[in-house]
Formats: sequence, structure tokens, C-alpha cells
Amino acid sequence: MHGHQHAHPTPRGEPLAAEADVTWYTCPMHPEVRQPGPGNCPKCGMTLEPVLPELEQEENPELKDFSRRFWWTLPLTVVVTLLAMGGHALSLFHGATQNWIELLIASPVVLWAGWPFYVRAVRSVIQRSPNMWTLIGLGTSAAYLYSIAATLAPSAFPMTFMMEGRIGVYFEAAAVIISLTLLGQMLELKARSQTSAAIRSLLGLAPRTARRINADDSEEDIPLSHVHPGDRLRVRPGEKVPVDGLVVQGESAVDESMLTGEPIPVLKRAGGTLIGATLNTHGSLVMQAQKVGSATVLAQIVQMVVQAQRSKAPMQRLADVIAGYFVLVVIAIAVLTLIGWGLWGPQPGWVFGLINAVAVLIIACPCALGLATPMSVMVASGKAAGSGVLFRDAAAIENLRRIDTLIVDKTGTLTEGRPAFQGLEAAAGFDADEVLRLAASLDQGSEHPLAHAIVEQARAKGLALSAAQEFESASGIGVRGRVDGHRLLLGNTALLADAGVSCEALLPRAEQLRSEGASIMYLAVDGRAAGLLAVADPIKPTSRQAVERLQAAGVRVIMATGDGPTTARAVARQLGIEEVHGEVRPQDKERLVADLQGAGRLVAMAGDGINDAPALARADVGIAMGTGTDVAMNSAQVTLVKGDLLGILRARSLSMATVRNMHQNLTFAFAYNAMGIPLAAGLFYPLTGHLLSPMVAALAMSVSSASVVFNALRLRNASLDGQARQA
Repeated sequence: MHGHQHAHPTPRGEPLAAEADVTWYTCPMHPEVRQPGPGNCPKCGMTLEPVLPELEQEENPELKDFSRRFWWTLPLTVVVTLLAMGGHALSLFHGATQNWIELLIASPVVLWAGWPFYVRAVRSVIQRSPNMWTLIGLGTSAAYLYSIAATLAPSAFPMTFMMEGRIGVYFEAAAVIISLTLLGQMLELKARSQTSAAIRSLLGLAPRTARRINADDSEEDIPLSHVHPGDRLRVRPGEKVPVDGLVVQGESAVDESMLTGEPIPVLKRAGGTLIGATLNTHGSLVMQAQKVGSATVLAQIVQMVVQAQRSKAPMQRLADVIAGYFVLVVIAIAVLTLIGWGLWGPQPGWVFGLINAVAVLIIACPCALGLATPMSVMVASGKAAGSGVLFRDAAAIENLRRIDTLIVDKTGTLTEGRPAFQGLEAAAGFDADEVLRLAASLDQGSEHPLAHAIVEQARAKGLALSAAQEFESASGIGVRGRVDGHRLLLGNTALLADAGVSCEALLPRAEQLRSEGASIMYLAVDGRAAGLLAVADPIKPTSRQAVERLQAAGVRVIMATGDGPTTARAVARQLGIEEVHGEVRPQDKERLVADLQGAGRLVAMAGDGINDAPALARADVGIAMGTGTDVAMNSAQVTLVKGDLLGILRARSLSMATVRNMHQNLTFAFAYNAMGIPLAAGLFYPLTGHLLSPMVAALAMSVSSASVVFNALRLRNASLDGQARQA
């Protein structure tokens, strides 16, 4: 699997993650924001994070900074809160003295611990991009500046504002809001670091070094980043294959399960392809490096996961638009709250108005709304990658669950894509093993996949093959030649008819095998029909189960293949597929997709070849087999690494679970704000006699953001057995 569309090619010898030694950072909520080096998002103020996480994850510098600010100022927040709640009761200080002491204790919390929040708030105003920091900055600075004015110039306030010999101040509200916001950010940053665990586990698969064989046959261990295409490398037993390439010498079984999910090691000998990061089990191999750095299969997988995690779901775009207007609406509600309480509330009305306005600004922070879908997408992309399913973008995750029609290619998708020997029938007077030996001897010179299947069967049976003389290929109908002095013909009925050889006695058996999906070749020896050989492309063991379960889930499965109608129908019959289109060209597949879409169907297309690319691109969701071609994978939105149709069921289950998770997050975020804003504005005061403290509002805001993140992380435990209920 070597898709090229996602990676940024790196120069020779450079590490995968490095682009001229610059680490690029992006915003989890606005993936279009990219910059070299860390910082804050100009749109939402959120901390930028590396596009590609580091393998050795150091503690997030911002988490370190926020933790330091939080823990150093927490004792001050606790003291100022206790003082505000009980200082006058204990008669510790007299009148205005308490205001001065609260000012001294709270100022480091507001001005130092809260400084990053004010920087973001100011930037949001300059950028004309109102966000959660606009509200926090407005709310805390309003409470703090009002309290400073009450401390410095108490005589400027009406006597109705006076309580116990001093003007009431709200330093503790500003300090507690800052401390709780810091705590909420710390929890969120910790949880967000877990979403990149899937990418780090993929990056961790690659070995750090490779053993290069130099021109003088000396060997040395070199860093992986120093491997160049064309280098000869030794892979010893128990070592990981360093990069993608070809086996030059040796034979071994290679465990590819970490990339394909296939538990059985694959036998590799000279000429076989090797994938970087797979495990060499027992033999020693010499390989030639072909693809290094960002061109390797592993790098492509990492790039696809990164791209999916950083893309925006259609649902997220709507949430972004709402969040922008939402902040302006909240500010308007806060102003109306201040004025309403000031003009019509009980005394001191303007103080009540200020405190309720601050509570509205704080509780309505749209942080939970902004995180609702990106968190779900990031966790789901990582979960899918670990199950052999790669989503190219968030839209694919969101759309897959709605698919009601699946068009599948036959060769390489439903079947293995590699012909295998199926059976043999010898004519009267001929020995079956001799028929196989002669056919295989002749076929050694052919490049045709059907010929390979016959030669492999003869070798597996230990038959001694002879060299073929006068070998020639009769285009499209078979081959001719001499083996051990006998004149041989091997091909279809047309080839034998040209030579005047009758094969009538073998036709009934041929018809039976053909109806089972096999391709038939007849062998004639010295002008007599000697037997027939059947070769078929075996159906993948999981295909029938996958088709049955998709149909049970209400998905209409259609086969479209370039193969002849007889073979296509035979395979479809075995799999329980009723709608079959045979001898279909690439443009016909694309037209079939378009016709179904025109009839109001939501169509997924699953294929593995270059001929499937137009249809994969046209479909609502294109699904490529990871065992197929680059072109197919570049055209598709979903890649099944193992090339197994059961992966579609896993992907569909995850799509349903993810969208359900997004709905839960968005519903919670909206419901929280719908209830919180009227409560903070004091609309229920006539009924309950209670107002919502800005401190409680800050706690609720932090809890809402954290709960959205932790709900998204539940997706890591989602069941992907394909039995998920319809979303």
C-alpha cells in the first residue's frame, strides 16, 4: 500500500517527521490553521499542537505552564475565598481593610495566573473572532476592575452598595474563575494528549536503525533516516524490516500483522516485497530499499490518520458558525442582565446586575461546543487505524453510516485476486499427474497468472518439470511448444479447434467447473486431447460473511466486474449477491455509481485496481483495498489495510458510534448553555430566591468541557464487530 497523496516528500536521508527540521503546529478545532512552532490559534485561542506527535512525548509545555500557575496560586485563591465568605463573621478586619487585603491576595491570581487568558481575549477582539476567551476575559476583568474601584474609591458608590462598613467586592469570584479555568484547561490538555496515542503507537512500529551492506560487503548499523533507495540492507531473524523494498537474497516468514491485522506470517523469498516495520520471524534476508522516509507504507498510514484527525466533520462546520454568533449573543444577554437588574432589581440592583452578568459570561463559554466534534473525530480515527481501517477525512467517518448501496469489484475485493489451481480431469488413456507435469513444464515460460497457478501446483506435488522447446504464445487463446519430444497445445477450445483436435468428451466436466467460476484450459498431446485443467480466483474466506451481514443491515450489495458474465454470476451465486454486472469497463462502473446516485441512493464503492479509481472518486464513500494499487487508494476516502470486506462493517460500526458520540456531545453542550444562561442571568430568582455565583458558573464551565473530552475518549472502547445498531 503506497498511496502518495498525503505525505510531504522529504529530501534524501531526512527523518519522516521532519520538514527541514521544522515542526508544524495546528489547532485541534481549526485544522486549516498551521504554523511552524508552538503558539495559540488566532481563531479560537486554543493551544496549537504538533501536526505529527513526537514519539517520545515530552510534557506539553503549556500544560507545564498552566500547572505551575495553578498550583502556585491555588493557596491564594483558597485564602481569598475563605476571607470573602467568613472574614467579616470572624471580625478579622475592620471595614475597608478587608477589601485591601483581598486585593493584595487576589491580584497575583488574576494578573499572573490569568495572564494567558487575557492575552487570548485581546487577540480574539483584534482578530474579530469572538470565542470562549472573550467571555472569560470580559467576565473576570469586569469583576476584578469593579472590585478595585470599590476598594480605591468607595465614596463614588451609592450608600446602598455599602455592607458592614465597606463596599462589597468580588475579588474571590475573579480568582476562583481563573483557578477553575486553569484546572479545566489542564484536564483538557491531558485528555487531548491521549488522542494522539494511536499515531505514536504507529510511529513506534518503525525500527530506529538499519543494517546496511556496503559495496565492499562490510556491514554497519546506520540510523533509519540515513537509508537511501537502492541501499542493500540485512534483516536478521527477530528484527523489524527497516523500510519498504524487495528481497534480494534469503527466505523467511514475515509477520505483517501490525499493519494488515493478518496473524499468519507471509513467506518471502527473492523478488518478494517487504513492508517497513513488519517483523522478520526466523530466516535471514538481504533486501534492497525502494521507498524510504515519507514514501513508506507506514508513513502513508500515519499521514492518512493525521489527515483524518485534523479534518473537519460537516457537523463541526455548523458548530463553528454557531459558536461565533453565540459569543456575541451571550455578550448581549450579559449587557441586558446588567441593565435589567440595575433598573428593576432589588437593591443594590447594579451590584446584582454586575455579578449576574459575569456569571452569564462565564457559564456560556462555548468551549464544550467547539470540542464536541473534533474530539470524537480524533479518537475515532486512531481507533480505526488500530483496526486496519484508515479514514481520509472526518466527512467519511460521518457519511459511511448513511450508505444504503455498496458496489463491489470482484477480483481482489471479493476474491483473492491471485488465481489458484482448482482441479484437473484427464482424458481416457492419460495419467492425471502426467497431464499436470506436461502442462506445467510448458507453462514455465509463460507470464500469465493462470500459468503460475499450474506451475505452483506441480511444484507443490513434487513433479519433475522438463524444459520446453519451441515455446510460443498464441495471443489470447493459449500456448504451444515441445516437452520431452511431445507436441503440446494448452489453451481454450479455439486453440484446439485450430489444430483440428476434438475435446468433446471433456466438455460436460468443463461446463460444470465453469459454472463454479473456474477458467478452463485444455491440454493436447501430439494431436490428442489429454485433459483439462481448472484454475479459479478463490473467494476470500471473509467475503460471504461480510456480504450477508451488510445485506442484513439493509445495504444493497451489487457486483460490478470486468470478468465475463458466467464467472461473475458463479461468484455472485456463492456469495448470495443477486445484482451482477459483468464485462464492465472503468467508465461503466462510474456511470453505474452516478445512475444509482441519481435514483436517490447513497453509494459506497469498494475496489482495489486502477480500473476502479473513477468509480471510487465518484461514490459518496470510496473504499479501497489496502492490498491494491496506489491509484485506488488515492481515489478513496476509506482504505482497508488488510483488504478484507469485514473491514467495511468495522468502519460502518465506528461511523455509527462516532456520530452518536458527536450528537451526545453537541446535545450536552447546547442543553448546558440553554439551562445555564437563564440561571446565571437570574431569571429564576423570583421563584427560588437564589442567584448563581460566578464561581459556580466557572466550575460548571470547566466540568462541561472536560465531560465532552472524556465522553469522546469512550470511543476507544467501542465494539467494532459490525453489529452496531442503525444510527
